Amino acid sequence: MFPKSNLTVTCWVWRSMRKLFLLLSLLLSHAAHLEGKKDNQFIWKPGPWGRCTGDCGPGGVQSRAVWCFHVDGWTSHLSNCGESNRPPKERSCFRVCDWHSDLFQWEVSDWHHCVLVPYARGEVKPRTAECVTAQHGLQHRMVRCIQKLNRTVVANEICEHFALQPPTEQACLIPCPRDCVVSEFLPWSNCSKGCGKKLQHRTRAVIAPPLFGGLQCPNLTESRACDAPISCPLGEEEYTFSLKVGPWSKCRLPHLKEINPSGRTVLDFNSDSNERVTFKHQSYKAHHHSKSWAIEIGYQTRQVSCTRSDGQNAMLSLCLQDSFPLTVQSCIMPKDCETSQWSSWSPCSKTCRSGSLLPGFRSRSRNVKHMAIGGGKECPELLEKEACIVEGELLQQCPRYSWRTSEWKECQVSLLLEQQDPHWHVTGPVCGGGIQTREVYCAQSVPAAAALRAKEVSRPVEKALCVGPAPLPSQLCNIPCSTDCIVSSWSAWGLCIHENCHDPQGKKGFRTRQRHVLMESTGPAGHCPHLVESVPCEDPMCYRWLASEGICFPDHGKCGLGHRILKAVCQNDRGEDVSGSLCPVPPPPERKSCEIPCRMDCVLSEWTEWSSCSQSCSNKNSDGKQTRSRTILALAGEGGKPCPPSQALQEHRLCNDHSCMQLHWETSPWGPCSEDTLVTALNATIGWNGEATCGVGIQTRRVFCVKSHVGQVMTKRCPDSTRPETVRPCFLPCKKDCIVTAFSEWTPCPRMCQAGNATVKQSRYRIIIQEAANGGQECPDTLYEERECEDVSLCPVYRWKPQKWSPCILVPESVWQGITGSSEACGKGLQTRAVSCISDDNRSAEMMECLKQTNGMPLLVQECTVPCREDCTFTAWSKFTPCSTNCEATKSRRRQLTGKSRKKEKCQDSDLYPLVETELCPCDEFISQPYGNWSDCILPEGRREPHRGLRVQADSKECGEGLRFRAVACSDKNGRPVDPSFCSSSGYIQEKCVIPCPFDCKLSDWSSWGSCSSSCGIGVRIRSKWLKEKPYNGGRPCPKLDLKNQVHEAVPCYSECNQYSWVVEHWSSCKINNELRSLRCGGGTQSRKIRCVNTADGEGGAVDSNLCNQDEIPPETQSCSLMCPNECVMSEWGLWSKCPQSCDPHTMQRRTRHLLRPSLNSRTCAEDSQVQPCLLNENCFQFQYNLTEWSTCQLSENAPCGQGVRTRLLSCVCSDGKPVSMDQCEQHNLEKPQRMSIPCLVECVVNCQLSGWTAWTECSQTCGHGGRMSRTRFIIMPTQGEGRPCPTELTQEKTCPVTPCYSWVLGNWSACKLEGGDCGEGVQIRSLSCMVHSGSISHAAGRVEDALCGEMPFQDSILKQLCSVPCPGDCHLTEWSEWSTCELTCIDGRSFETVGRQSRSRTFIIQSFENQDSCPQQVLETRPCTGGKCYHYTWKASLWNNNERTVWCQRSDGVNVTGGCSPQARPAAIRQCIPACRKPFSYCTQGGVCGCEKGYTEIMKSNGFLDYCMKVPGSEDKKADVKNLSGKNRPVNSKIHDIFKGWSLQPLDPDGRVKIWVYGVSGGAFLIMIFLIFTSYLVCKKPKPHQSTPPQQKPLTLAYDGDLDM
Repeated sequence: MFPKSNLTVTCWVWRSMRKLFLLLSLLLSHAAHLEGKKDNQFIWKPGPWGRCTGDCGPGGVQSRAVWCFHVDGWTSHLSNCGESNRPPKERSCFRVCDWHSDLFQWEVSDWHHCVLVPYARGEVKPRTAECVTAQHGLQHRMVRCIQKLNRTVVANEICEHFALQPPTEQACLIPCPRDCVVSEFLPWSNCSKGCGKKLQHRTRAVIAPPLFGGLQCPNLTESRACDAPISCPLGEEEYTFSLKVGPWSKCRLPHLKEINPSGRTVLDFNSDSNERVTFKHQSYKAHHHSKSWAIEIGYQTRQVSCTRSDGQNAMLSLCLQDSFPLTVQSCIMPKDCETSQWSSWSPCSKTCRSGSLLPGFRSRSRNVKHMAIGGGKECPELLEKEACIVEGELLQQCPRYSWRTSEWKECQVSLLLEQQDPHWHVTGPVCGGGIQTREVYCAQSVPAAAALRAKEVSRPVEKALCVGPAPLPSQLCNIPCSTDCIVSSWSAWGLCIHENCHDPQGKKGFRTRQRHVLMESTGPAGHCPHLVESVPCEDPMCYRWLASEGICFPDHGKCGLGHRILKAVCQNDRGEDVSGSLCPVPPPPERKSCEIPCRMDCVLSEWTEWSSCSQSCSNKNSDGKQTRSRTILALAGEGGKPCPPSQALQEHRLCNDHSCMQLHWETSPWGPCSEDTLVTALNATIGWNGEATCGVGIQTRRVFCVKSHVGQVMTKRCPDSTRPETVRPCFLPCKKDCIVTAFSEWTPCPRMCQAGNATVKQSRYRIIIQEAANGGQECPDTLYEERECEDVSLCPVYRWKPQKWSPCILVPESVWQGITGSSEACGKGLQTRAVSCISDDNRSAEMMECLKQTNGMPLLVQECTVPCREDCTFTAWSKFTPCSTNCEATKSRRRQLTGKSRKKEKCQDSDLYPLVETELCPCDEFISQPYGNWSDCILPEGRREPHRGLRVQADSKECGEGLRFRAVACSDKNGRPVDPSFCSSSGYIQEKCVIPCPFDCKLSDWSSWGSCSSSCGIGVRIRSKWLKEKPYNGGRPCPKLDLKNQVHEAVPCYSECNQYSWVVEHWSSCKINNELRSLRCGGGTQSRKIRCVNTADGEGGAVDSNLCNQDEIPPETQSCSLMCPNECVMSEWGLWSKCPQSCDPHTMQRRTRHLLRPSLNSRTCAEDSQVQPCLLNENCFQFQYNLTEWSTCQLSENAPCGQGVRTRLLSCVCSDGKPVSMDQCEQHNLEKPQRMSIPCLVECVVNCQLSGWTAWTECSQTCGHGGRMSRTRFIIMPTQGEGRPCPTELTQEKTCPVTPCYSWVLGNWSACKLEGGDCGEGVQIRSLSCMVHSGSISHAAGRVEDALCGEMPFQDSILKQLCSVPCPGDCHLTEWSEWSTCELTCIDGRSFETVGRQSRSRTFIIQSFENQDSCPQQVLETRPCTGGKCYHYTWKASLWNNNERTVWCQRSDGVNVTGGCSPQARPAAIRQCIPACRKPFSYCTQGGVCGCEKGYTEIMKSNGFLDYCMKVPGSEDKKADVKNLSGKNRPVNSKIHDIFKGWSLQPLDPDGRVKIWVYGVSGGAFLIMIFLIFTSYLVCKKPKPHQSTPPQQKPLTLAYDGDLDM
């Protein structure tokens, strides 16, 4: 159909399309696969968690980054990853802060047991074969971070913030496996006599148990047949027969057909079985809640058989005895303990959410309805607890608690003053250091925002809820001391000026004087005296003209009348130049007439300055005066103007005419700051947080005018310009309302009922946080409230009420007769009673109530006996006869036989059946004996008064006379302890004792300050104390004393230099020395009067001249000259010009004078000017301020310590070292130091302050010797400075009264009682006795009445137990072996543990091989012990005997044991030679090789083994040539023997000697060798060469560097 070419193309196209289709299919499927896998190609990857930020504690937050990753490792957009499985970016965390270090810590447990390091395949089997001393192991321990308060576990990251986590594992050593160690066997037991096959045995005990995977203990018993048994004749074997008593069967109820009802029982058919009967006593009434619960009495039986000594049973007739054991008895049907249903679960104990992750707990309980009887199942647990978790969102945050404090109370200085002087009393205001206290309480922490909203102080809670140290309740404090101002002396009186120069009025003014403050006052009560005094005056002038005169110029010619030029300046009252218009009009004249003397005229000097006023004020008797004078310089000549009379040479004027009564203003102290009505709106009330602002108020004070020596006068008398302020602004003290906490919660009333009828009260309290001040709201009066608890139920008293015992119930007669064949109903039975629980009002109650209040339940069943006809019967015991007063007397009681018993012979036996019982009468004679040491000296308790604040040491007596006590042990005449009240009312003997009181160092009071050592400038004032009593008994030490036992205190002082000054009068006229001269001119002398005056004294009167500076005393006389008429007259020298302050010696100072009268002749007059250099300290002086050193810290008079002040003083000193007036320094404008006083602190000396003694603790023992009670006190404030140290005795102890100890003591178990049988199952009993003892081990206990020990704590099961006596032929266990010595596990002699172990064992005894299959297993017991030793085990071996020896293991203390030694190190016990010695005359030696017998020598093979034994020739009579293996020195070379062994010519004789021909052959061979050597030498020797001169060699130079080998 198609062309061939087209077909080819078509096929090609089809193939290409097919390939393309397959490729597209693959691409599509791959794309679909990728699309399907898109969700799986991107995954979330979180980063590490960041740091915990936020609030401290569990409120922190952690964050981290989260990325979306492709599977190939590159990041992608977050939308590619599914949101459903996105990891969280934030989580809550516990943010750790630094203060958490006090709340959290690492808790580390003990290391766990060491375990083996596993093999590579995980095996941990002990490597016994490889172990030498120990194996490597690992031990772990628990390490966790806990909260200290409640020991709850928190995240480890919290503790890692403070300390690295301790390691949790460490390497350790495990000792090698140790097999069980047993002792040596005891000797074999003796074989019993008689014929037949007998056995003997021996036993051993366990010394150490197997440890660390060691082998178990071997058999501890070995048995064997006795040697050479004597065969018994046929049928005449000697056997012994024993009556074997079997165990009692389980208690069962009799079937109905077995019962014959009698008057003592009633039938009570049970609903579930018609064939069982319950024995129920008619009077027994069940409780209302347990009618179906009854005590059922059944019976139990046992078999009695006869057994032969070989263990075989025999006929019972062979074992019959007089008393046959009982085979049936009454018993109590076992009943299990019956309990109520579980109560509902209590609420979970965790009621809030905290940082702890631990769950809470809840519990439930059930009560006992009926106790178990008859060996029934005991009561199960009555209380069950389990953990509980409540979802966190449902829980509130747990409250947190923190310490809070009130504000500090007032500072009490008196406490420290009383410590220094117990007799101190308040003499004035106290200041300085003291002690202040505050209340410290615990309160719930409230967030700051909630606290602001609530505006309430948290109520106090129990202090136990706060963790960490409480703030201090006391501290040292300081009350600032007040000091008065220090002022300077008064200045001179000023001029009379108007009171107000700006507005002058009237003709009256004031003259004033001032003083300035040298040191400001300090403290609230510091006071400054008045600084201005004034006196009234007339004609006041505020401004004055001050005129200065010039030189006199002649009007005509050179002498005669002339004039002076006056220069006037207007000055104010302060000496400052002002405008002339202010001064009064008219101004002074510009010219003033004068006269210039001519040549023959009398010449007078210028008028001197007016002298100082003779008085500072005027009084009625005298006025102040001033004088001035002029002197005659030259006499008049002929025709000249004569000199005036002497009266004209002086002038007088009045001065200081004002009154001596000075006036000054006085002020009262500033009053309190009060509200100003204008600024009342600015005031506010401050809250307890102290943030509110307070307004501005005013302070006022009274001002009044005071006249000296008179007192207060009218205010208008004082100048109003100097009137002090009476009102000043002040900051109002903030009103502080009293702030108290809310009342605490009422103390809880008891939830449980209360015993007795005492009223129970509950109380609450609140604490003052801030006292009221400055008019704030006062504190409430009630800080403590108390009320009686309501609905407090009294605990009912429950007790057991037992009914009467029922008649004795025996085994049913049909059962009894069927087993024993006897028809008499008698013997042992049981009787029951009902016991109910009733309350004190006789109401029925649950059994659990009585069980809670009593130790146990009274017996419900007891054994009883119905006497048989053959038994002895007695009357009841009579009462005991009365006792006489004699301590040796006895009391007795009697009984009698009744009925037929009086005639029975066995009843007459008084040993078996005593009819009289005798006891000693109680004795009232007691013996006292002191016990223990004397107690500490105990001071009598002072009267305790409630006080607020700190209880200091002065409140309690700490020394003086007290009592010490010693306990008394009281016993009766038999040595039994009795109550100490029989010997002493208090149980103590006491005697007086003294605690010496500490006496402090006592110094006198400070003396008064001495006068200042300098009258001018700075000096020192001193005061002192001296020693009165030295300290002793730990009193305060003395300060450092000088050689005179004094302590001094020096402070700088300052005296004004112008206080006392020299006052001089004018010079007298010049008296000519030569009176004979007619002209009375020439040289002479003149004098003046000087006096010392007190410038501060208003009167200006003279004082002692010694008070003035003697170095500055003015001269009283001086030389002068009176010029003659013809001589030149010069004026007096003027003042020297001032030197510069630098006192430069190159600078000159000058003074001048002028000519008053020329001379008659032509002689020149004297010089009219002089110059001199400015020399320091001669005519030029410099001044500087001088500062003293800081004084010691000065306290106020009544301040014991605290804030003081250190001062220094300022003075002005001349460059020559002399003090001068402060004016000199002030005139030079020198810079003054700023601070003249600084605060300082004197450390407070505080005695140790203690709390009061606590109450005595309970005695450490409830009875007996050795009990102690103690009381303690605490340090409230430790010693500071050199105060009395704290006593070392902070705890006092005394011995408790020795009261007798009463306790129930179990006796030893009796022998196993079989009740007539010879062996088998029996019963052991032991007694329970009330014993009295003194509590010490050495004291023997004495028997006393059971009532003294209270209720019996044990049940019958503890007083009776089953036992067994093995019958002959039985396989039985031995008694326990003694406990082995205490042994430690050790490695190389070093202890591996602190607690050792000891063991004991029981093994079995086989009495007959036929019964060995029934033997019990041997028993091993191990217990820990202390005081163990390290033992090591070594192998021991005896000497060899016939290739055998004994090898055993021995402990290091010499005890031979089995086990303990290493099996690999065991020495051989038998010697064997391999291969065996089979050659003739050979034997095995000690070395384990074959040797030859005596007389033979060993011929050895090349491999070292024996070849054969060769006889030694002549060995029969030559002992010296004997060669055997043990006696020869050189062994024969066995290789030579092998070489020559195949030759026909033997080089050796049979006896081992070399033959003669061997020597000949050897000699010939030696000669041939010599010949050959000589011939070789001759052949090989070279001829000697011809010697020629060697060629010339060049010299070789070697540079030797130290390394070339020369």
